[in-house]
Amino acid sequence: MSSQKHALIFFTKVPTPGLTKTRLTKEAGGIFTPEEAADLYRAVMLDTAEVGFRALELLQSEVSNGQDSYDFFVCATPAADHPRLKEIFAEIESDVPLHFIADQGSNFNEHFNDSFQQLWARGYASAVAIGGDQPQMTTNNIMQAFRWLRRFGAEESGLGLVHCPCQACGVSLVGMTSKTPMDFEGVFYNTDGVSALDAIINICEAGNIPVAALETVADIDNTEDLAHALSLAHSQQYTSRFQPEVVVPQRFLAWAAEVGLAVCTPPNSDHDPRELIDA
Repeated sequence: MSSQKHALIFFTKVPTPGLTKTRLTKEAGGIFTPEEAADLYRAVMLDTAEVGFRALELLQSEVSNGQDSYDFFVCATPAADHPRLKEIFAEIESDVPLHFIADQGSNFNEHFNDSFQQLWARGYASAVAIGGDQPQMTTNNIMQAFRWLRRFGAEESGLGLVHCPCQACGVSLVGMTSKTPMDFEGVFYNTDGVSALDAIINICEAGNIPVAALETVADIDNTEDLAHALSLAHSQQYTSRFQPEVVVPQRFLAWAAEVGLAVCTPPNSDHDPRELIDA
């Protein structure tokens, strides 16, 4: 069996005030200054990337006789930002090869298509894409995604797509084999009111493309998402004592502690009456 190359695509940007996590800023009804929002993004970006590196290290450790290899691609536009991103990513130590590509297009759908096409041109058999604002992404999600793509790739057609849904009718992870004829035009930021997840499934159903769905992974778009992510991060910090495969979002937790961010919920007495149930 010939060796195959696989790639993790990490969509991100340089953490810049006013350009990153703007929906969390006070100007947009959020709670942070543009500088605080940029600092938050830097923390969760590196935590999410750390999960990606660890997943690829584990996958590589499973390989025997050099049959498969796994690379990490930071996908960011413009290319002029790559030197700054290289400085930031130097904080993460890993033996996994790190590469940088600049996706091209007039909208995110075209940018998404272009990133995969660049990897197919480099001879990669499969690729999995994630975003930089998902500190609850797990090594298991990424590893299972590549395992499904290897399984799909071994079938006669070689077609296959895998995804993790997000909390907002979209996706937080998308992967596919190089033979999969997938065009994401009209999928993201759809102007016809079709959710990204529905659009992906519609395309796959029309093309008879096999699909595997993994666990839901939330990203951070608004303050409710942020509270959810922080609560989960606190849980991960403790459960990692018993689940060594858990990668704790330490930078995110440290940032939250530094700015004094804590999750709280108001007292809630609005509950279903239980008099008849408990009687």
